[in-house]
Amino acid sequence: MSTSPLSNSCRMNLVCLNTHLPGLQKGMLSVSFSQSCSFKLCFPINGLCSRCCVVSATSSKLPQNKGLSSNLASQSRYTDLKDNVPSSLNILEEQLRDLFNEVQALIRIGKENEARDLLLANFEAVKEQMDAGNKGIEEAAILDVTALGYMALGDIRTVKPLLDMLSEIVGDLKDEEPLLDSILTHMGNMYEKLENFEMSICLYGRAVKVIEKLYGNTSSFIVTPLLGMAKVLSSNGKTKNAKETYHRVVKILESSRGEESEELVVPLFGMGNLLLKEGRVTDAENAFNRILTTYMKLYGENDGRVGLSMSYLARVKCAKGDVNEAIDLYKEALRRLKDSDYITIDDQIMEKMRVDLAELLHMVGRGEEGRTLLEECLLITEKFKGEGHPNSVSHLVNLATSYSQSKLFAEAERLLRMSLQIMFKNVSPDDQSITFPMLHLAVTLYNLNRNEEAEKYALEVLQIRERAFGKDSQPVGEALDCLVSIQTRLGKDDGELLDLLQRVLKIQEKAFGTDSEEVMETMKKVVYYLEKMGRKHERLPLQRRLSKLRTKYKQMVQY
Repeated sequence: MSTSPLSNSCRMNLVCLNTHLPGLQKGMLSVSFSQSCSFKLCFPINGLCSRCCVVSATSSKLPQNKGLSSNLASQSRYTDLKDNVPSSLNILEEQLRDLFNEVQALIRIGKENEARDLLLANFEAVKEQMDAGNKGIEEAAILDVTALGYMALGDIRTVKPLLDMLSEIVGDLKDEEPLLDSILTHMGNMYEKLENFEMSICLYGRAVKVIEKLYGNTSSFIVTPLLGMAKVLSSNGKTKNAKETYHRVVKILESSRGEESEELVVPLFGMGNLLLKEGRVTDAENAFNRILTTYMKLYGENDGRVGLSMSYLARVKCAKGDVNEAIDLYKEALRRLKDSDYITIDDQIMEKMRVDLAELLHMVGRGEEGRTLLEECLLITEKFKGEGHPNSVSHLVNLATSYSQSKLFAEAERLLRMSLQIMFKNVSPDDQSITFPMLHLAVTLYNLNRNEEAEKYALEVLQIRERAFGKDSQPVGEALDCLVSIQTRLGKDDGELLDLLQRVLKIQEKAFGTDSEEVMETMKKVVYYLEKMGRKHERLPLQRRLSKLRTKYKQMVQY
């Protein structure tokens, strides 16, 4: 049996660090469902409201920070659903709105410490009231805003105890309390960020029930907590419930806003993604087509939102196997986004689209076109973040992967060494993130027949990953797989190689399942060495398993 080459030496497997699938941008999450129910940012200016004190650094009203994410904006909105809100709460609501605007403004201009001091002053004021036995809706509202402010600062550790205090208060409040539905919705969002999905779903569910009691189960007021719940259900793997919730939102909005309302974009996008994950490609395509049609009618064919919608459809075409159509859609989407200036050229969404398009171009043998896009990603990152920025590492690795696929291993080595230099300047030598370009370098050196040097890097990757992830982890299995191929070429002892392969097999069985294709490929190597070493009793059971797996995958290919 000839030894197989390194598993990832010729595979185009592009990466895009710190990015996400094309998502909702700009105003798409800031949905207002009626003039009487427009969401208002709620936080503070100086003054007293009833027994609660809301402290502000200045008396001037500062503009909202539009640079913060739409997710944050949607977390920090109170809904004015009630006509009978006491005047004291109306005053408090205005103060809270000013407080949050002020916190956002301080964050925007880099004064995080001042924002933190402002939040702390408000927390201490409300804590005094709570210690005196006052634990009503006003205290809950101030704690809610304070937690949202710390969330804006990225201080998750402080948010959790605040939410624990807030949960204790709202647990004793009656559903009829003004502003409670908004506070519950904010809490649901924050618990989602803390990855406490069960608590998040529970809070969103209570917010829904509160609004249903007041306005009925088809009211458009219910859409915001339902969308939050659907997102958490999806994150928590409860796909069926998430789809049902998105479907309910769509029905509510269709009946109240019409079938071509822009407000349908958010639930259609969420539902389309879930359908795509389930392999229901046609249904997903219908959802994304509705988004595209809506934006084209509202904003014209050359609008950036139309470009984003085309990128969603490109993903559907990939799932259907229509790679050339997907390429054309991605190209047109990027063109419209550039021409419209809807999002900046260095935005993560555009970066992800360029990387996805580059990977598709490599798949169809148009590697030079793909490489041009990857070089563009690198140049944009260097222009906006500076040469040697850690974000450029993923682009250097992608370019190296492209050159390796074209058998230009010397250029791949140069780029990978550049990426390692950047990593060494920004993280400690034993940081697990450094093993990603390092393992790629080991593969490249293997392909350059510099096997001793390749082994050195592979062993270093293995040691770092064992410390970081544990000896039976999937990242360790990947490093072991690479090391086996290198050491096989170096003529290492068969027994040592067999021990490594058996470790790989055990890890892959746990990670991918006992009848996975990865397991089948590793099992071939294990059987080979067992036969070579004359260990017949160990070989026979594995050989029977291997025969069944080969039959299974042969039938799948024929099908």
